[in-house]
Amino acid sequence: MSASLPGVAAAQNKKTDKTIGIQIGAVSFVDEGVKGALDTLQECANVNTLFVTTFTYGRGTAGRQVPGQPFPDHGKQEYDTNFYGGCYTRTRPQYYKDTVFRDFRAPDFGDYDVLEAVIPEAKKRGIKTICWMEDVYRSDRPNIHQLQEVQFDGQRAATLCFNNPDYRNFLLGLVEDWARSYDVDGIMWGSERQGAFSDMLGASHTPPKPETVTCFCEFCITRAKKSGINVERARQGFTELLKFVKASRAGQRPVDGYYVQLWRLMLRYPELLQWETLWTDSLHDMQRDLYQRVRSANPRVEVGWHLWHNNSFNPIFRAELDLKLLSEFSDFLKVVMYHNVAGEREVYYLDSVGRSIYGDVPSQQLLDFHERVMDFHEAPYDRLPFAGFSPDYVYRETKRSRAGLEGTRTKLWSGLDLDVPTAKGHAQCTPEGTHDAVIAAFRGGADGVLLSRKYSEMRLPTLRGAGSALKELGLM
Repeated sequence: MSASLPGVAAAQNKKTDKTIGIQIGAVSFVDEGVKGALDTLQECANVNTLFVTTFTYGRGTAGRQVPGQPFPDHGKQEYDTNFYGGCYTRTRPQYYKDTVFRDFRAPDFGDYDVLEAVIPEAKKRGIKTICWMEDVYRSDRPNIHQLQEVQFDGQRAATLCFNNPDYRNFLLGLVEDWARSYDVDGIMWGSERQGAFSDMLGASHTPPKPETVTCFCEFCITRAKKSGINVERARQGFTELLKFVKASRAGQRPVDGYYVQLWRLMLRYPELLQWETLWTDSLHDMQRDLYQRVRSANPRVEVGWHLWHNNSFNPIFRAELDLKLLSEFSDFLKVVMYHNVAGEREVYYLDSVGRSIYGDVPSQQLLDFHERVMDFHEAPYDRLPFAGFSPDYVYRETKRSRAGLEGTRTKLWSGLDLDVPTAKGHAQCTPEGTHDAVIAAFRGGADGVLLSRKYSEMRLPTLRGAGSALKELGLM
């Protein structure tokens, strides 16, 4: 691909004040070379902003194609079954003095520093570089157990606690390291999690086991007490909620029905919602502190957040994502609007809550209700995973998010899915669908689009579908 478009020609692509971003991991630059990868991105879609995966232990944004999925038409045609993850940049000890978690350098490519490799060539082409970090960890790292959340059953979770000072100090050190050590343009953090109340109800497309919900560690308990929450009453409430969920999933209908019984529990134990709010407030405090740390270290570096796709499915989670509130400590927001995988994920969500809070509601009627509440109109329940969501969903979500940010300076970037893996037989991305989703995002008022999840799983025709829309809009 790079042979057909020299770097000099790539640098002459049309300039635009709209963000045309793509999420890309270190492996793509290692496999294809920095110049080769950038040539492809500019030729296919006039990409002007790289969201480089600089920290994660997850395969969603790092590594090659997920094992078992078809290879894309670029990069190495082999799976990286030895994927490990971590930080793909150098680390400087002075920023990690206040945390016990210090051994987090990714071993995947030795001493390779993705920012050192990419930024110089990106700058030559007028391309911005944003660090993209995920809240995803391994449980086998030294001292990681001291940062982990505590599940309701008392066991350690794989996730880390925002109220734990060691975790907070690690994240603060990480972003300060990047802000001071590299000529980056921004930092984006994503945390695809929610509180114990929603999780115990199974209110997501990837619900945990109800007894493993979080967090009930000493730091959360201390914060709860300072907030005036009766911790013992909260435990009693979650104990009863756990009984309700387990009985519901076993098909044991309460005398007055599932929905009424849940309300009975919430009225009897208001601490359930207080604990949910405690978790959400802890997340927002972490985001606020990260924002302030980066801006104090380097005022030129912008800071923002990846907002989880559950925002399109769970009304409780959407209520917790007050965009006007987030704008107080956000230069930008990437709102996930993955239209192709949304059909599959919506059905997974409905199947989960249909076995707890909405156990009395047939699947199609439950979908009808959610379409009204969440403002989308898509295929019937039995066709939804195979059809996906339409570009109209992207338009509606972008328009809603734009309205939520009215009067703020926060930029809105629509996160679009390009070839994110789905189950066999379910909807697959097409160049035409991607074209229409890009058009819909800008029609809805987006300041840019962020092509996701990662370049290493995208097919070039799909990427060119985005490019065709950009040409139509005069952005390429």
